Amino acid sequence: MSTNPATETRAADSPSADTPAARAIAQLRAAVEQGDHAGIVGLFREDIVFHSPVKFRPFEGLPTVGALFAVLLRTFEDFRYVGELSGDVEGDAESRVLVFRARVGDKQIHGIDMIQFDDQGKIATFTVMVRPQSAAMALSEAVFAGLVADGVVPAPQGGQQ
Repeated sequence: MSTNPATETRAADSPSADTPAARAIAQLRAAVEQGDHAGIVGLFREDIVFHSPVKFRPFEGLPTVGALFAVLLRTFEDFRYVGELSGDVEGDAESRVLVFRARVGDKQIHGIDMIQFDDQGKIATFTVMVRPQSAAMALSEAVFAGLVADGVVPAPQGGQQ
């Protein structure tokens, strides 16, 4: 296995390489790779806000977002982060964008997780965007079914989501 010295140097020399957010992102990536639900949820603020790619209103609060992540861990197959960007978005909050690839059923998904942190490195806002649309719809249907099965949301009346 070969390494890329430029990448290693850039990460080591980065002024944000040892911030609370940088440590949290490393913990998040490890927890996601291991399917560690408690490890993921432990990184969230109590008042976390999660913006879904297919739902207009956000999921809010640790109990709801934690339940959503339990469903997501079961829904995504072959989930892997393939890239990372950092910077500031909308104010002074440190932010990261993680690029991922995964599969839901027979649909390949390419997406990003836009994550904003508080000063202690807790995840305050988590926004997901995915493509293509057919994969987003497959994800929506699978996650909704999981949320209904887990009792997080009520079953639809008349067959509508």
